[in-house]
Amino acid sequence: MKTVVFGHRGIPTKLPENSLAGFEYSLEHGVEGIEFDVHLTKDSVPVIMHDEKIDRTTDGKGYIHDYTYQQLKQFHLENGETIPLLAKFLKLVADHDVQLNLEFKTNQIHYPGIESLVLSMVHAAHLKNPVIFSSFDLSTLENAYSIDPKQNYCYLVDHKVKQPLAFLKKEHLKGLHLNTFENVPSLTERIWTVDDVSQMKKLFADHVAGIFTDNFENAMHVRDHSNIKLAN
Repeated sequence: MKTVVFGHRGIPTKLPENSLAGFEYSLEHGVEGIEFDVHLTKDSVPVIMHDEKIDRTTDGKGYIHDYTYQQLKQFHLENGETIPLLAKFLKLVADHDVQLNLEFKTNQIHYPGIESLVLSMVHAAHLKNPVIFSSFDLSTLENAYSIDPKQNYCYLVDHKVKQPLAFLKKEHLKGLHLNTFENVPSLTERIWTVDDVSQMKKLFADHVAGIFTDNFENAMHVRDHSNIKLAN
């Protein structure tokens, strides 16, 4: 099995993270997967940004949920873009052969109704591949499953999970997104955030399901041009 390389928030080594420019560049340069993060504005508009606050990545300050989308439009990313709408992103990626990983950013703020809103928008989009939905917040994944049990839900976690296969079955999940490889047979593992070449090579040799990286071009080159031995 070939490890799928996901552009982590696009390609932040070259363009602002979670920007439409970064996503467009990624699509134009053969990205296999794109990971991105979704929040809701005060008026329940899904937007793409990693942090709950706009301070780090825009010229504004404050929490996303304290602004309507019209108010958020006054602030800009480093390249002059406004904060991307999920709707615009879905139009951008429509008909591209790319694997999307949508992270619900709900582990600090649980936006009411985010699961139904996002699932409805994704369902209406013209996507070639089913979306992977992930979150650090297990209740969000439970809510999403209750709305649409047919989707691919994966738990984001920064610690070791005991009896992971039993945990996945109990929680109706398809995989774990980990910061450390657990090497459990039959477990779907995607590892974040992998930028070190030696770590990449080990993970590729172990045939993990996917890695998330800030430079997908470099990671794909390492995977495709290194003498990777098959896992035992």
